[in-house]
Amino acid sequence: MKSRATPKFWKFYARLPRSVQRRARKAHRMWQLNPHYPSLHFKRVDNEEPIYSARVSGDYRVLGFLAGDTVLWYWIGSHDDYERLLK
Repeated sequence: MKSRATPKFWKFYARLPRSVQRRARKAHRMWQLNPHYPSLHFKRVDNEEPIYSARVSGDYRVLGFLAGDTVLWYWIGSHDDYERLLK
């Protein structure tokens, strides 16, 4: 599976604390090796659209849109904001 990020994703990423940015990079490396690595909790989160989430840490998540064999990451942020987005 391939991975790309939108310009908007990078804006969200830039606002994160440095420690979370490091965790996000580490999670992405793990995802590249094995998207279904247990701690990532990579899963589909929408029944109609191919939207997937992955865990960056206990408090942060990332969202992406699956198009073919590529996930287009478009959002990263706190778990609380993630819960609000999915409602």
